Amino acid sequence: MSQHPDINTNIDAVIDAIIGDSSPTNEQAPLDTNSVIGNDTIDTAATSDDSKHIRIVNTFMKRRTHMNKNAELALTAPEFAHYLVNNSFGDGNLEGINDLRALFAHLPNGSEAPLTLEIGFGLGDSFIEMAAAEPSRNFVGIEVHEPGIGKCAYMAGTQNLSNVKIINGDAIQLLKQLPENHIDRIQLYFPDPWQKKRHHKRRFVSPERMAIVTRSLKQGGWFHTATDWEHYAFWMVEVLDGFAGLTNQAGAGKFTDRPDFRPMTKFERRGLASGHGVWDLIYLKD
Repeated sequence: MSQHPDINTNIDAVIDAIIGDSSPTNEQAPLDTNSVIGNDTIDTAATSDDSKHIRIVNTFMKRRTHMNKNAELALTAPEFAHYLVNNSFGDGNLEGINDLRALFAHLPNGSEAPLTLEIGFGLGDSFIEMAAAEPSRNFVGIEVHEPGIGKCAYMAGTQNLSNVKIINGDAIQLLKQLPENHIDRIQLYFPDPWQKKRHHKRRFVSPERMAIVTRSLKQGGWFHTATDWEHYAFWMVEVLDGFAGLTNQAGAGKFTDRPDFRPMTKFERRGLASGHGVWDLIYLKD
């Protein structure tokens, strides 16, 4: 799930309120750090005196929303602490997180087990379902939404899973810190589509970001994404088919059926009920 899947229909209005809506170059307005975090792209734009300034291009939103008691318990109680790799409240400090396999070195699977990274697991339901269904595979999820982090840790703890670790922070920054050829599968389910054209630069699937993603994938590893936004689906297949080093498992220009290992999420069911299609793409690293 995306790092903010429940606000896909109104996120443009939120972004416009934060960064302004006069033009694409107006995105240097001061950021409300209680609402927006993370940056994986640094852009430049000319100011009125033709000098250059740095503009942060954010790819996700962080919102203050209700946290239930179970999620809060998991973020504060010591019995859930071993699932949480870094600080669970506030901006995720990723300092020192440079080897995901090492997180499992002293656990039953060990560090050499197949490794999946899910980017933006939302509330964690399908992430935990997948981890429970494949106990011999290690799963790391990265998210910025604290209630989702808490809920995910709570579910992992109540099911006594030993193959799950949870990170708070910006996925692209994390990937930059990891070794090459490190991860077997990277999952990105229902990322925010950033519907307005001036916001397309914020879409996660872009040539610049995919260079960072594929660097961390092992040869033969998978990048698996899914969306219920048709325009974004065809955007992604165009970007990914044109990206050197990745091969579309279904064939150029084609989508794959939802694989059995990916549970149908409530966001997917919501989209299908609204008449949206759902498109899966799986790419292998050459």
